[in-house]
Amino acid sequence: MGATFASTILGFMREVVSAKYYGTSWQMDTFLAAATIPTILFGVFNGALISALVPTFSEYLAHREEDEAWRLASTVLNMLAIVVTTCAIVGFFTARWYVPLIAHGFPAPQLGVAIRMTRWLMPSIVAVSLSGVLSAMLNAYHRFRSAALVGVAVNAVTIATVVLLNHGIGIYALVLGTALGLTAQMLVQLPSFLSIGKYRLVIDLHHPGLKRIGVLLGPIIVGSAAGQLALFFDRFFASTLSPGFIAGMNYATKLVNFPQQIFAAAIATVIFPLLAAQFARENRRGVARSVVTGLRLVNFITIPSVCALIVLAHPMVQTLFERGTFEAIATDLTAGLLPYAAIGLIALAANVVLTRCCFACRETVWPVTISVVTVVVNVLLSLVWLPSLGARGLLLANSTSQTMQAVLLLMVTARLVSGIDWGVLLLSTGKVALSSFAMFAALQWINALGVTPEATLASRAWFLFGQIAIGGTIFVAVARLLGVEELELAWRTIVAKFERNLVSPPENREAPIA
Repeated sequence: MGATFASTILGFMREVVSAKYYGTSWQMDTFLAAATIPTILFGVFNGALISALVPTFSEYLAHREEDEAWRLASTVLNMLAIVVTTCAIVGFFTARWYVPLIAHGFPAPQLGVAIRMTRWLMPSIVAVSLSGVLSAMLNAYHRFRSAALVGVAVNAVTIATVVLLNHGIGIYALVLGTALGLTAQMLVQLPSFLSIGKYRLVIDLHHPGLKRIGVLLGPIIVGSAAGQLALFFDRFFASTLSPGFIAGMNYATKLVNFPQQIFAAAIATVIFPLLAAQFARENRRGVARSVVTGLRLVNFITIPSVCALIVLAHPMVQTLFERGTFEAIATDLTAGLLPYAAIGLIALAANVVLTRCCFACRETVWPVTISVVTVVVNVLLSLVWLPSLGARGLLLANSTSQTMQAVLLLMVTARLVSGIDWGVLLLSTGKVALSSFAMFAALQWINALGVTPEATLASRAWFLFGQIAIGGTIFVAVARLLGVEELELAWRTIVAKFERNLVSPPENREAPIA
């Protein structure tokens, strides 16, 4: 989590730099629209392959068949390189036909810029897709240090490119920086990956594990594609709104994903290999306990985070982003969208754990079916709420569909693990919710006082820090009074990791493109 925190901080700095130079301009909207297809391709290939490969790879390792495990992994990695390279080439030359489908609301000159940006970004899907699989393989071998550099590489390179080249090439500095950063995140992992000494330049189409992956991969690809369609329709609908709303939605979503990336994704990354190993040994009771523990820790982080994001929406956006071309009107736009994105955070984080559990238990049909259904619900709700709520309706549709997905996945998971300890989970959630409500009430009371900081970064940052510190103190105090076990559990886990000199693996479940 410490490594993920460092990477996420740099990721946030990337958003701050983007906000400073491009704000909620039409150029930023265009970049985000151009990044849609590369992001979708990353989500489909990377998410599907990791979800299908890791359980099979873990099973071979559990049965001490390391050579066979790596022959399979090498085959998958080499085939992936061929497939994504082909997609990148095809995507480059066909951009003029599919980009107008995404950005259909853009005027012709802006559409031309979007096509050009898409072509610049398309080669990056090769690097980012391979990088995701490399991270998964390194995590399976408990080599987390080089994977921790992934976020540092992509964000540092992007920031440096924007700062150095923005004056000369404008928004294209962000496009170029993103493409270079995505390549860098793959390169930093190669030495550690190759040092294991098991990778082979081979494609064994007759490997028995390949058939097992194929059985899992088909439904997972459908599910991943269905999930990525939500991004497509968000950009599709938002392209008809006034300039700035695509960028505003992006900034709001990045703020919401901040706690999810630091804590929930790290928890899920650690739990997934554990779940796969437990299931391979037919330890259903162990799987059930691990899932409940993961959900309790996720709730402990996300429920108070949602409350803070809602109450502190305006001061957060103002402190983090309001500078340069990101002016007060952009702050109001983004802060107005933030609560609608925030209410889906709990479900978003829970879905990461629950989906991982299903795939670790080799259940693919139900998660895929649920993904397809929730995307349909998302699109229908977007159509209903877009005319009256605009971008807020799109984010609300996302949050609602994510919550529905979490409920359905929880029901499927309970069946897979032969029962979940509902009493423990509900009691824990209730205590965390009460502690969060106390924090929420205190922060609302502070807002009601009408105190405003001076219009300087230092003053705004100090005022925001004070509010977060007060809210956090109240949350912890009430949690201790209620006997919230996650306080002690989280502390014991952190201490144990330091004592054993272990580093938790970073993971970002969304594409680090846009």
